[in-house]
Amino acid sequence: MLNALIAEFLQHLKYERNLSPHTQRNYASDLDQFRIWILSIEHREDVEVEGIDRLTIREWMASLHGDHKKTSIARKLASLRTFFQFLVREHRVGSNPAKLVATPRIERKLPAHLSIEDAVRFIEMPNVATDLGRRDRAILELLYATGIRVSELVGINLSDIDVSERLVRVLGKRRKERIVPFGEPALAAILLYLNDTRPQFLAAGKETVRDEKAVFLHRRGGRLTTRSVGRLVDKYILECSGIFNISPHSLRHTFATHLLDNGADLRDIQELLGHARLSSTQIYTHVSMEKLIEVYDKAHPKA
Repeated sequence: MLNALIAEFLQHLKYERNLSPHTQRNYASDLDQFRIWILSIEHREDVEVEGIDRLTIREWMASLHGDHKKTSIARKLASLRTFFQFLVREHRVGSNPAKLVATPRIERKLPAHLSIEDAVRFIEMPNVATDLGRRDRAILELLYATGIRVSELVGINLSDIDVSERLVRVLGKRRKERIVPFGEPALAAILLYLNDTRPQFLAAGKETVRDEKAVFLHRRGGRLTTRSVGRLVDKYILECSGIFNISPHSLRHTFATHLLDNGADLRDIQELLGHARLSSTQIYTHVSMEKLIEVYDKAHPKA
């Protein structure tokens, strides 16, 4: 029955595939949405998975249009495909009906990124004369210096940073570990924060809240969340004139674009970003091509 098989699949994701809690929640949310929908149209408390075919799945996807973006619908379909693939492997069903359903066509947007001048101006916005400013400066410097994801940044522990070699160890998607270098400006900002601010935050926190291992803390001594980092980036966007429509992830895009513009190899950038597939990294070649065309149009006499 569907309810029990979804529960079994989620256990498989947690204990066998060792996916991150965030990814597990996405799968659980997508499958629960499908479960609620199919039970509502069947007017039953449970259904047999053998009765679910591609037409059923297409009907469900059609019901999502209007309330969900194409990217969201595509992710939900991918969750369903993975679920049925698990059932095929476990010999619970004979075939995967979700494989027969076409993924919604998604226009691939070029990632937002900053120029070198704007990146420097934005990163230097925090006031390092204050505790929060020193922490925020260290965060922005490290995001730009390494291109790591915000989820990776908030997961960094003290033991993950090698200040003598200027290296940081991060845990990426699918629990994949990688080592990323960073430069002198990021090192200076991190040391200033670790020496002058972090001890103050730890001392101010209750024992139940304090996180002795985490690098980046809030004022009560607990580990920062991805949402907190998003809020602080939004705050500095408002304060930094001429910079709009960027997110914490934009610093990752900026890191990759600037490396490519300065001659870095695409494979090396892939490794630094922790992309499983080169195709994920190749979008930055389009960003750089846009810049190249703009330079050509401005400089070439026959353009």
